[in-house]
Amino acid sequence: MQKHLTTRRFLLPLGLAFALLNPWLLDGEPVRVRHAEGLVHGFLLLRSLDGKIVAEGDLTENAVGNIVNAHLVYHFKDGSLHEETAVFSQSHTFHLLKDQLVQKGPSFQHPQDTLIDAAKREVTVRYSDDDRKEKVITDHLDFPADLANGMVLTLLKNIRPSEAPRKVSMMVATPKPLLVKLVITPGGEETFNIGDSQRKATRYDVAVELQGIKGWFAHLLGKQPPPTRVWILYGAAPAFVKSEGPLCMDCPVWRTELASPVWPQAPSQEDK
Repeated sequence: MQKHLTTRRFLLPLGLAFALLNPWLLDGEPVRVRHAEGLVHGFLLLRSLDGKIVAEGDLTENAVGNIVNAHLVYHFKDGSLHEETAVFSQSHTFHLLKDQLVQKGPSFQHPQDTLIDAAKREVTVRYSDDDRKEKVITDHLDFPADLANGMVLTLLKNIRPSEAPRKVSMMVATPKPLLVKLVITPGGEETFNIGDSQRKATRYDVAVELQGIKGWFAHLLGKQPPPTRVWILYGAAPAFVKSEGPLCMDCPVWRTELASPVWPQAPSQEDK
């Protein structure tokens, strides 16, 4: 029994854990496009909460017409890899077309490769069990219109604080594919500095909604995760500032921050 439960402690993007499937999960209103995505290349650092760098990352986006291809990758110091590629449309509302999440290496107890193909209504999960044997699960599901895999940061830039709390759907692997609801709640404004100037970002708590006896059962098994916190700078061009949360069920809470390039220091005249 314990081995079975351990195998089911699986991985989720943005630190979001799983809940059990309920009929109410199939209903959802997609997020309206207020700020269309375009050409992006951002540098990221993944840190422990004590400031130690555990991974370096890149976030790239490229839009062709109303179709966006978003790619997020983290290369860990221990050789692990977290990589997610999402393809979505942004015509009036955001709509997921395809998403693939790959997690492997020492930082991830249960490596996985999860592919969501909305056009085919198909989810394929490749994972390793406790004996490190690779297994494949393929399932066919009716996806809700507000499916948010690979788009959570994009959606947060388009949800106004006055509209929250807001719920969206997420497909997770436990390892069997299941739909859960994410509850997005604003946590107020917090001040940060850019040089000598101060700015304010809105903090959001993104948590899985666990209801009734099933929620109690998940909590009893230690599967109630902390909410992922995301800070968004609003204005004419909303921007991601940072986030804090685990990338998998067995991962610690990590902090994602924007990074600036660091150039080699030019030799001084005295060194010449």
